[in-house]
Amino acid sequence: MNKRKLKRQLSLLQVVMLGTAGAIGAQIFVLTGHAAGMAGPASILALLIGGLLSYSIALNYSELASTFPETGGALTYVREAWGRTLLTFLVGSLDCLSSTFFAALSAVGFAYSLHVFFPFLTIVPVAISIVLIFVVLNIFGVGNIGNLQILMGGTLLLLLVTYIISGLALPGGFEWNIFLSGGHFFIHNGIWENFSSLLSTVALVYVAYIGFEVIADDAEEIKNPDRTIPHAILISLTLCMIFYPLITLVTLGTISWNELGGSDTALTDAAARFLPGLGPSILGLAGMIATITSLNTAMLSATREAFTMSRDGMWPRVLSRLGRFRTPYVSILIIGVIICAVAAIGLVDFLSYISSSGYLFVLFWSNLALIRLRKRYPKLRRPFKTPFFPLTVYLAMGTCFFIIIFTDWRALGFGIGLLAVLGLFYYFAPRVSHLYATRVRSIEHSKDRILVPVTSFNKGGQLVHLAAILAQASEDTNVCVFNVSNSIEEDTQVQKQDHRLALPLHAKNLPVQILQEAQRRNVPIYTKLRVASNISSGILDEIETGKNFKFVLTGWPGPQNRKGAFENPVKILLEKAQTNVLVLLPRNMGRIHNILIPIGGGLHSRLALRLAYEIADQENSHITALHTYPESMEGEEIEDQLLYLREVVVDELGFIPARLQTRVAPAGSVVTGILDEAKRQSYDLIVMGASEEYGSETRLFGSVDDWIVEHVKKCSVLLVRRHESVAIHWLRRHIKMMENEY
Repeated sequence: MNKRKLKRQLSLLQVVMLGTAGAIGAQIFVLTGHAAGMAGPASILALLIGGLLSYSIALNYSELASTFPETGGALTYVREAWGRTLLTFLVGSLDCLSSTFFAALSAVGFAYSLHVFFPFLTIVPVAISIVLIFVVLNIFGVGNIGNLQILMGGTLLLLLVTYIISGLALPGGFEWNIFLSGGHFFIHNGIWENFSSLLSTVALVYVAYIGFEVIADDAEEIKNPDRTIPHAILISLTLCMIFYPLITLVTLGTISWNELGGSDTALTDAAARFLPGLGPSILGLAGMIATITSLNTAMLSATREAFTMSRDGMWPRVLSRLGRFRTPYVSILIIGVIICAVAAIGLVDFLSYISSSGYLFVLFWSNLALIRLRKRYPKLRRPFKTPFFPLTVYLAMGTCFFIIIFTDWRALGFGIGLLAVLGLFYYFAPRVSHLYATRVRSIEHSKDRILVPVTSFNKGGQLVHLAAILAQASEDTNVCVFNVSNSIEEDTQVQKQDHRLALPLHAKNLPVQILQEAQRRNVPIYTKLRVASNISSGILDEIETGKNFKFVLTGWPGPQNRKGAFENPVKILLEKAQTNVLVLLPRNMGRIHNILIPIGGGLHSRLALRLAYEIADQENSHITALHTYPESMEGEEIEDQLLYLREVVVDELGFIPARLQTRVAPAGSVVTGILDEAKRQSYDLIVMGASEEYGSETRLFGSVDDWIVEHVKKCSVLLVRRHESVAIHWLRRHIKMMENEY
């Protein structure tokens, strides 16, 4: 089965701003003073060397990302070169974690920058709030992120241009005698001391150039990737090469290097000299924008890495689910929660070492993959071919090795420890997952009863008929035909018992045809009577007492008005039953030949799919899985709808059965799409999952489900509600409402 792909919606300008503004983050504001303290005026040379060395990686990435325009970046290249091995798992995991914790750093950095303007704000709530904003923007489409990045990146570059021009032109700004204070470009005595300090400075500033890596991570969402990806990578790196040395030149030409050495506010201090009053505010605003753009790009990289790891089967499959906007909403939510947690618990400084140590590991192997891929796939289409190959690869790997030598030992130690932990997880996670799956199966196996409430034991034959089919599909499952009485005088047996207890009755209380059905299917069926004040409380008491019910199968109560829906026992079951609830509207149900299962992809439709398959397997029926889409969709969007439908089937069943046909169809609405399909082909049963409206006052299962029940006249309808907690239902319902409003 083909994979679902992310939607291509990023233009060249958006991608350039992702790469440029993502690189020009908080680093340039913080690192300038530290670089000046290490190398003095020669820090400009260190920035130029770091940029030139980055071109080797940029050229390699241009070929890799345009040849494999998929999400994932380094993970994709290492996987294609060496397969799904431990190395691939380590590269992908480390890349994702590096971006995740760098995003947390950026969020906290933004909170501190905003705190300068609004001292009454507290750091952690502000950091969490900005993360949540970008979580929502990411869920609603990367196009929103790209447009926002253009706005923020353009503003950031404009502010930095203002800083550079003002510093060079205004009084109190750049002067050569200040820049070369002491009279020398190199500040140390001896060639080796200057050379060593220069290399250490290169290692310090090098990470500030690799913002273009986000372009490779998001290659699957870029329009015209053959041309856009190489151009965007090289343009973004070149812009950084222009801005970084000029910013450093202005800063060290305004305040001498020995005065700025080690300062975290070098740019703000310099701006206060040639733009007193206004300068620090401009730089403060630039710092806020820089941290936001860094957060934006880091979150984008982390979520796409998580999506790719999941889609490749190395991380839990749920992380690769795409929402209606074709964004990996589960990955976005989980990564967002992790970023918020890291920002809140105060581990940001320590965990920031992942960003540096992990990044070097990722860069080394992704560049080495280019040599392997050239040999392994010599005839592969390559829209961009790296010039001077393999020199660029050796230069990139040498650069990574060189930076490792001059990297803080704490970063290296943390990186090695993290690799060890990930390695253990790689080998032991499958065993833990197997034990967990075994435990879940044992719990499910213990749920060995199907509860069928009936008004009297000589009725409900079609309900019991369907319950017997579903019981036959599960090993060691029996059917409890259940009746509630509100009078203890109705049965002499009841008079001898506590009115709260349920009484087991003999199977002879059932009609002959039901007993024959049970015998034919080899399904145990028994009856039970409970005395209660009303039907719904009796059923809920039985569920609470038994706790081993797979589901409750009851009959459709008919059209409801506002008051009727509120008081209806089925309505109460849907809201309060701590188990799955099935509601059947039978229309002369006999042998089931054709089943229609409309699938939206939600929690309830997935259970409906599972039940439809179990019925079809017992009845030797044919299933049509239907997914409707708006009539305005065309081309790639329609193909994505079919891939999505098949993905849901595989997620729930593990495979696409031979008896199941997947079908997508355009429709003005979901209701009309289902009704049209019911007219196109004769169906004996429609199985549908509840919509998120099932908790509303006037609907039982939701407007779509209720409408289908009322308007499909020739076949039976089975409606399904999967059990979920009240909090989860509320959250899912309101997220759905937000999507619809959007």
